[in-house]
Amino acid sequence: MTPSSASNPSPSRRWRLARRLLVGVAVVATLIAVSYTVENWRGRRAWETARRALEAKGEVLDWSAYIPRTVADDQNFFKAPYMKDWFVKGSLLDLAPSSRPTPEHRPAPFALPARAETNLAVVEVTVVPANAALESPAAGMVLNFDEPSARDQAAQLVRETIGPCVIAARGGTFVSQSPDQFKPVQLVLRARAMPPLKELATFFPRNPFTNSEPFHSDTSLLEVAPAGSNVFRVCLKKPVYGATDYLALTEPLTSNFDLVRKALERPYARIDCAYDEPYAIGIPDFITMRTAVQISAERAQCYLLVGRPEAAWHELSLVHDLCRILMVKPSGKPITLVGAMIDVAIAGLYAGIVEDGVRLHAWREPQLLAIEQQLRETELLAPVVEAFREERAATLRTFEITRRGELVKLFNFGASRGTWRSRLNDAAATVFLTAMPRGWFFQNMALGAGVQQELLGSVDSTNQLVRPSRAERYYHEVQARLKRRSPYNFLVVISLPNFLRAVQTAARNQTLVNQAGVACALERYRLARGQYPNTLDLLTPQFVEKLPHDLIGGRPLQYRRTSEGGYLLYSVGWDEKDDGGVLGNSREEGDWVWQLR
Repeated sequence: MTPSSASNPSPSRRWRLARRLLVGVAVVATLIAVSYTVENWRGRRAWETARRALEAKGEVLDWSAYIPRTVADDQNFFKAPYMKDWFVKGSLLDLAPSSRPTPEHRPAPFALPARAETNLAVVEVTVVPANAALESPAAGMVLNFDEPSARDQAAQLVRETIGPCVIAARGGTFVSQSPDQFKPVQLVLRARAMPPLKELATFFPRNPFTNSEPFHSDTSLLEVAPAGSNVFRVCLKKPVYGATDYLALTEPLTSNFDLVRKALERPYARIDCAYDEPYAIGIPDFITMRTAVQISAERAQCYLLVGRPEAAWHELSLVHDLCRILMVKPSGKPITLVGAMIDVAIAGLYAGIVEDGVRLHAWREPQLLAIEQQLRETELLAPVVEAFREERAATLRTFEITRRGELVKLFNFGASRGTWRSRLNDAAATVFLTAMPRGWFFQNMALGAGVQQELLGSVDSTNQLVRPSRAERYYHEVQARLKRRSPYNFLVVISLPNFLRAVQTAARNQTLVNQAGVACALERYRLARGQYPNTLDLLTPQFVEKLPHDLIGGRPLQYRRTSEGGYLLYSVGWDEKDDGGVLGNSREEGDWVWQLR
């Protein structure tokens, strides 16, 4: 064979090579087609088996069953003037970073001016050696740092100096008097050695007014800051507002709040959108709603401080009523889990304002009765459980009908602007999601639907019971099953909500709601009898028809009067152990406590 013939194969040889290549391509294509066909068949069979098993238990997986019917415009909250513009954000697809348009600059209906960061000192502490002789008796109080009773005396000094106050719903402090009228008291603290700042900070309680389980995101009321080599200032958490000043500041917003109240007279709240496509459902503007709720709650707090309980109730009832727009009427069910959890958070805030009024002894009989009625109507567990079911049906529907490109946007693949590794992972996930067999979607649907059903078994919303140990066990079993990634579970890993945290938060805040109802009855008993009862049984039937039970375990809530004339009311909490009314370091530990000094 000559060199030229080797480099230029004959036409017959080229044809044989091409034919072999074509045969190889055809074999590979056939194998891929067969594997896709097999995977699609296996996935569909797995999903049909899982679907039939769940429907046999009475579960509703058909998304159309959750779509609310249309309502007349004059009966719809979102058809009232301004309500859609103020309280509707957009759909999930609109909010995905990979497809988010340039944000609109809409005027905020409940915007406040920048808050003043007032640093208000209430106690000025001078630390001296334990054996030092005091040159002047001008100090307001002299305490020994190492004496056990000194901390209680310091807390009492702070309480007397501050007077009536509350922690604002958005953080900071509201006081009954104008901050300009404050003058810090002097405290001399004898100590064997100069205590570190952190240790000195613990000498003063975070909140000298209550030892209750926190209702607000941050219950710290005091901050300790150095002001010299041996001088420190105990300051109120900033910003600090006088109640009257804050009411004047927010007065221009009351016309907008009145429009919301007028709109809430309409019995239904339904956002007009394409409900047959879950990702196209309109979502309430939670930021606007949160701001409106917080400002209304803070106005209620300020009215309590200035001794106007009827006005405080007017604001507090709006906090309660605003939750209605999170529920798709007329079904009365949340259309998203996020909406249900916002409802849970607002209920906790509502209970916190009730606690403020009870601690200040500001509520009177008419407001207490009205609050009790709203608290009895507040049901958190059932909507959260129903939201998980709706979320499951929405996810199944989305996997069934959504085009691959829209799924990429929903899961935010390709939106990363982080490291090259995260961008590479996003690109790989995008390719994988676009090219994978449809049967893998069905496998994920079968696994995800079954997993959520297991988790739902830890909540009995009908009988108002939560089983934390079962929820923990199921959740950790699910996490162990999902730890090893595969094509059959990777979408479940991405889309499965944090069931454990949601149920724990709902159980905690429903407990707060129940405790608030009991606290209202206790306060009415005190107003009528001059003191709190020795047992909760004395409240029935005159002050409460039926006492709520502890959601954890179903036993009665624990109650006892305290030596200071107040009371301790508590649930055994998430750990299901009675710790005698002692708070833990987290919501997983210790009891869930409502304490009134």
